[in-house]
Amino acid sequence: MKARLPQGYGKQSQQQIMQQVQQMQENMRQKQEELESTEYSVTSGGGMVELTMTGKHQVTKLKIKPDIIDPDDVEMLEDMVAAAVNEAVRVVDEASEREMGALTGGLNLPGLSL
Repeated sequence: MKARLPQGYGKQSQQQIMQQVQQMQENMRQKQEELESTEYSVTSGGGMVELTMTGKHQVTKLKIKPDIIDPDDVEMLEDMVAAAVNEAVRVVDEASEREMGALTGGLNLPGLSL
């Protein structure tokens, strides 16, 4: 047996759908701007290296504790800086995916991803 619903029940007009899409795009644009201006700080080497990065993946601050600087072991310092950069990129990407995913309800829409 087929259930009959009142005419138009559960249907949205094309105009309503377009308004919702435009609102979602505006929300995503605002969230993108917010994420890009947010700064994320991470550390490596037990806090010996601290790095701050924006949501645009731009490093804005790098602090290295003098205790870690050893002219005979530059490689260790290089590794700690690289680890801090990689961790910051991971944190920024995760925050972006989480926030944008919340706006789209987890939809994987082509052209709307970061």
